[in-house]
Amino acid sequence: MAFHSELMQALSLELSRLRHQRAAERARMLRLKQELAALQRSSDAQHATQAWAPTAVQRHYQTIVHQAPMTRESEESSTDTSSKKSKALSDTEPVTMEIDEDLHSRQLAVYGREVMKRMAASSVLLIGLNGLGVEIAKNVILAGVRSVTLHDTQAVTLYDLSAQFYLTEDDAGKNRAEACKARLQELNTAVAVSASAAELSEAFLKQFQVVVVSGSLSAAEVLRLDGLCHASSIGFIRARTHGVFASVFTDFGKGFKVVDVDGEDPHTGIVASVDIAAQAMVTCVEDERLEFQDGELVVFSEVDGMTELNAKPVRIKSCKAHSFLLELDTSTYKPYTGKGIVTQVKEGKVLDFKPMAEAISSPGEFLLSDFAKMERSALLHVGYQALDAFEVSDGERRDCRSSGSLVHALGGSAADAGQHDNLRQHDRTLHPKQVDGAMHRCGSAPCAMFGGFVGQEVVKAVSGKFHPLFQWFHFDSIESLPDGDLPAEEFEPVGSRYDAQIAVFGRTMQRKLANLNLFLVGAGALGCEFLKNLAMMGVAADAGLVTLTDDDTIEKSNLSRQFLFRNWNIGKRHPGRSEGLDLVVNALDNVNARLYVDSRCVYFCKPLLESGTLGTKCNTQMVVPSLTENYGASRDPQEKQAPMCTVHSFPHNIDHCLTWARSEFEGMLEKIPSEANTYLKDPAVYVAGVRANPDASARQELEGIVEALGEGRVATFDACISWARHRFQQSFHNAIAQLTFTFPEDASTSTGSPFWSAPKRFPVALDFSATDLSHATFVQSAAILKAEIYGIPKPEWADSALKCGAAAAAVHVEPFAPKKGVVIETDPKAKGAPAVHQDDESVIEQLLVSLQASTAGLAAGFRLSPVQFEKDHDDNFHMDLITGLANMRARNYSVPEVDKLKAKLIAGKIIPAIATTTALATGLVCLELYKAVQKKPIEAFRNTFANLALPLFAMAEPIPPKVFKFNDLSWSLWDRWILEGDLTVAEVLKWFSDRGLVAYSISCGASLIYNNMFPKHKERMDRKMSELVTTIAKVQIPDYRTHFDVVVACEDADGEDLDVPLVSVRFR
Repeated sequence: MAFHSELMQALSLELSRLRHQRAAERARMLRLKQELAALQRSSDAQHATQAWAPTAVQRHYQTIVHQAPMTRESEESSTDTSSKKSKALSDTEPVTMEIDEDLHSRQLAVYGREVMKRMAASSVLLIGLNGLGVEIAKNVILAGVRSVTLHDTQAVTLYDLSAQFYLTEDDAGKNRAEACKARLQELNTAVAVSASAAELSEAFLKQFQVVVVSGSLSAAEVLRLDGLCHASSIGFIRARTHGVFASVFTDFGKGFKVVDVDGEDPHTGIVASVDIAAQAMVTCVEDERLEFQDGELVVFSEVDGMTELNAKPVRIKSCKAHSFLLELDTSTYKPYTGKGIVTQVKEGKVLDFKPMAEAISSPGEFLLSDFAKMERSALLHVGYQALDAFEVSDGERRDCRSSGSLVHALGGSAADAGQHDNLRQHDRTLHPKQVDGAMHRCGSAPCAMFGGFVGQEVVKAVSGKFHPLFQWFHFDSIESLPDGDLPAEEFEPVGSRYDAQIAVFGRTMQRKLANLNLFLVGAGALGCEFLKNLAMMGVAADAGLVTLTDDDTIEKSNLSRQFLFRNWNIGKRHPGRSEGLDLVVNALDNVNARLYVDSRCVYFCKPLLESGTLGTKCNTQMVVPSLTENYGASRDPQEKQAPMCTVHSFPHNIDHCLTWARSEFEGMLEKIPSEANTYLKDPAVYVAGVRANPDASARQELEGIVEALGEGRVATFDACISWARHRFQQSFHNAIAQLTFTFPEDASTSTGSPFWSAPKRFPVALDFSATDLSHATFVQSAAILKAEIYGIPKPEWADSALKCGAAAAAVHVEPFAPKKGVVIETDPKAKGAPAVHQDDESVIEQLLVSLQASTAGLAAGFRLSPVQFEKDHDDNFHMDLITGLANMRARNYSVPEVDKLKAKLIAGKIIPAIATTTALATGLVCLELYKAVQKKPIEAFRNTFANLALPLFAMAEPIPPKVFKFNDLSWSLWDRWILEGDLTVAEVLKWFSDRGLVAYSISCGASLIYNNMFPKHKERMDRKMSELVTTIAKVQIPDYRTHFDVVVACEDADGEDLDVPLVSVRFR
């Protein structure tokens, strides 16, 4: 399959469509840009010195033109203010702008609004549009900076096509920046993308907050640019990839402020006690283990008694699982009497970067990626100096055959003699043509990996979010290269777009890739990146096939991190095909799907390349038949669930409130209407089912149906408002008043301890107020969704929350009267099942009578329209209602409230995702793909955990599979025992007994074929296994299949169970 050509054609079609859609807007866009430029030229000096703090008029025009590129005239007029603009944006005033939360919801979960606003006010210069450059540009544009200027003076050549995915053969001879500018602009129309070949003068550089050099500039020119940027506090990044080698250098100037080092939420604890002592001991409730570290700052809030602690940052030490010491004398404080929250203070950091000229000779600590290569970074540091020196002496030829070795360029100076010896030794392990190719060709996998890494460093430079690289990172994946002594012609070009890859890996590898049958599972963020990388690598470019499957649809939030989709793709299904395969690549976003694919790969003994991302974190795992353990061999601990009584009656954080809110939403708007429709479809069948099982669950379900079709049935929007008002009263006043009546503030437990002790929080009932916007918004969203269930049109006045609140205030509500004898669950071990009452059956009968009366007058075919929760459409009022439910609940219990975005992230269980991490993960996996295709030994493979926020890499050799041994037998999960012949049960048992194993049970699927515990099963001893599988297990064996699988349970002579492999009986 000519996979790459199809991909390029699709991209070209999308570009043409975009151009046609915007043809009518071009004149208007140009006029508005000119007006904006005129406004900028006429700005007074006071505004000119601000670090991009646009006036109200400027913001208005920027909104209209979607932050379109400034004209060249406006760029030139702004150079006199550029030194101020280049300040670290963490020091600037907040930028007023609207963020498309549907588009950026996953990214907002990582960065937050303020960082997104800083990015949207920043300008980035990217020098060099090779494979690495376009990867960086893609990730930075998707992140949402204000503008990206693409600078390049080189023309497109055939070698560029190996990794530069926005270039085609038709672009040959064109300027690289100009050739890909339009395609990059499509990624994010809110980012101004422009191309330039201007002189890299100081005035030109001062227009930008960050300068990234990924092109092949001379070492002297790079030093000059860094010097200019360092002096002007402009972030500077030098990045380059050469085959399987890569290097990154960062210089963000002196006094660079890191606002948030790791991006993690502050750790918290619930205070249980505080000592009065010179170094007070603080003990926290044992709900969860404390994550505090010695030397950190914490701050207290809500502490009773010892109020002197509140709002005072204190340093801590001797941190343990549930306690720590304060570096504070509390001997003069009042005694602690109760309550209190302790929260970690996230401290920033100030870094002083060295300029490159100084950092080359004094590099400091390198960022390590592989602890099996502890000395490799220093070696590569010298190697890259050799490359720079070699380029100066040999220009662009860079052919190691003419110089003998790159090390020759250093002249073997005594100061670096040890490193030179290492480099020479390393140099001898590679073919001269490999060294030549590797040291000046961009490979798509390293470009993807470092495009993600550098893209994240750009975000750090403009925002101060996360800890930047400080300052060198050198990397290699020599294990990906072919082994053995290959002839020189193996690396000679063949005149294809893959010549750059051939120069590194050879023609044989290219043929293997071109004929590979690969199955890609998932076409989301990871899947799109994999498709691009596979196309660049030439996978399935000849007789091979890339098979893609995904049953999800494209949502707007996909567009901020998936570069193959555009606005017009929203709502369409991801593409999919299915064929045979040699290798599987997972690009999934949930554990259950991963486990399923993993089990299939184990069954069919296929390699699986696994990866996943979570915000700035990613992991990759290589699953290779017989060499490594499988994905399912180790699992993360299950997420801790709050007890049902905590969620329903005693919440103490916003997560509990949102869990309750989501449950309430689904219960009243989806579950109950759906159950009511089940009754309406066939009342007799429903009634018979309820009477057959008249338990508490049936009664509870029936109560909901009676309410939905009886008293809760509405016919007008005013009735929906009334329903919403009563819902507010019941949930946030009556229920809370009943709880505090049953358990007053001074209540005690059976042991005499205070009932309302930490972590419980004593609640307060709310009184409805039409002027409280939160109350009004709750009523508005609840009424609108109630109307949707009953098909009631929304009146125009309902678009105003305050008008809905005023209408709700006019609704008569009966005053609350507490009830005695109400049972409220307080056992944290309770599973939430309704309590069983002796009169359930009689109550159910009464409800059925009431239901029949309520529905007697309904029109034939009457149905409700259940509302299914959808988090990604901000105009459907779903998140408005859930946010209202959660925040009113939080207000009851004095828990900090959240905005709609935070509520969406938690209640919608949104997985944080950014393009940079996705690119990093796929690049790492594709480096392993080279190894899998070559069938390398386990020592060559690497599993990786990375965190771009720190940054941190932890690469390690995969774990071998667990090997089981018994007598002379040994096996792992990759093995399968094959029994030949159409065997009987007795013959299968004998096969095992001949090997010293006692087979006591045989099953197929969910059916038991044989078990020695059942006397009747002895009658099956002489029956054929194939007969039992088809008659008892009901397995239909296709004519083309020659075997069936059974699970055999065995024990040894001592009665100890043994896990034996899956058994296949080849019966024909």
